[in-house]
Amino acid sequence: MHERSSVADLAAALRREVNRYSPGEKLPSSRVLVERYHVSPVTVSRALAELAAEGLVTTRPGAGAFRAEPPTRSARPVDTSWQAIALSAEGAADQVPRSVDAEGVLATLAVPPPGVIELNGGYLHPDLQPERALAAALARAGRRPGAWRRPPVEGVAELRAWFGREIGGPGGAVAASDVLVTAGGQSALPAALRALAAPGAPVLVEAPTYPGILAAARASGLRPVPVPVDGDGIRTDLLAEAFRASGARLVVCQPLFQNPTGTVLSGERRRDVLRVARAAGAFVVEDDFARRLVHENAPALPPTLMADDEDGTVVHVCSLTKVTSPSLRVGALAARGPVLDRLRAIQVVESFFVSGPLQEAALELVGSPSWGRHLRLISRELAARRDALATALHELLPGLAAPGPAQGEAYGRGLRIPQGGCHLWLRLPDGTSEPALAGAALRAGVAVAPGRPYFAAEPPAPHLRLGFASATGTAELAEGVRRLAAACAEVTGS
Repeated sequence: MHERSSVADLAAALRREVNRYSPGEKLPSSRVLVERYHVSPVTVSRALAELAAEGLVTTRPGAGAFRAEPPTRSARPVDTSWQAIALSAEGAADQVPRSVDAEGVLATLAVPPPGVIELNGGYLHPDLQPERALAAALARAGRRPGAWRRPPVEGVAELRAWFGREIGGPGGAVAASDVLVTAGGQSALPAALRALAAPGAPVLVEAPTYPGILAAARASGLRPVPVPVDGDGIRTDLLAEAFRASGARLVVCQPLFQNPTGTVLSGERRRDVLRVARAAGAFVVEDDFARRLVHENAPALPPTLMADDEDGTVVHVCSLTKVTSPSLRVGALAARGPVLDRLRAIQVVESFFVSGPLQEAALELVGSPSWGRHLRLISRELAARRDALATALHELLPGLAAPGPAQGEAYGRGLRIPQGGCHLWLRLPDGTSEPALAGAALRAGVAVAPGRPYFAAEPPAPHLRLGFASATGTAELAEGVRRLAAACAEVTGS
């Protein structure tokens, strides 16, 4: 956080100064800039890189930075109006539109403006990321014999075996040969969807659900059909009806710490999901994104659905990204039967393989003593931040923090305290405008995620998702709620 601010401040200062120099004239050396602005050499390097990307300076290795030459001529305007027709034309009247709505995904990836508290993010704050362990793992990986050669398309064998043990549990239900290494979970989801459903087909999704699932389905030409979630997870009585009514042969669910609600699929529902899917001749895509985001003192975690799957119904998706760094884009797809060959073929066509050094770095990380320490730290920190956010909500916005629903009741009538994950899911008073509240919150200095993008169809009520992993700490979370309370007062007039 501090480094990012220092880079921005230095880049702004250098933008003001660069006009003092003639085109081609050399700027002060990095050493001079370090002393003048009292920043680190890394900060200087990153600020100069920003100016170079903007075309203001050019850098020459060993020589320094120079004011860039002015462009010889302005860029020629390009008439792209024809694309509106080409992108909108469909071959059949009932074909699913090819446009992709990434608004819900981009909301969790956007870096908020300076001074704005980030409660809409889905990644760990940099202070929680194992940057030293990652740097050490990457350095060791780069020296491994063969690390820079072409890796197997399925993934490095040792990493596939590690994922297999993690997914299958002590019973060894998942072998290394059942696993494909992927470039994170988000790239695995569309691969699974395209492998399991034809364009235009329906796919059952939880309501609400992670917007990335909806975006991936629509980008694959599929039609998301919502199935409500309550305090026990996806409603399996409605799941059976949804299969019958839609003719779908695929359901995507998050059984553990579901995003955004935080629910855990109950034991009875776990059995029902597999039973109902088998009866429909359908696949279950299990998005197990939050298993390593369990909070301290949480009950023992249930096994994956795939660990209980006996006939290849489940296709499992998981990733190391959420618990480490947004840039460690290493995940896994696990499946059994002919579908694995189709998944492999799709991955080869789209990306060939995941970077070998990145796979080796992931393997080094999870095999190091620091891995267990990191998981314990995250478990403690997430629990502390969750409690701080919930406490602030109870004190400053008690109307949004009523007791959560009991098991089996309709989800969304209040605040449920999850035992894992990074979010709290709040139902807003009826009639509240989510866009108006999100806009007022941003003006007050806090970024929040409106609930509408989490529903495939009309939502039953307005909601907010608040994240507690991207903030600097508990004090910033409390301040974020204070700003949100001011925004609520502006919108509601109370």
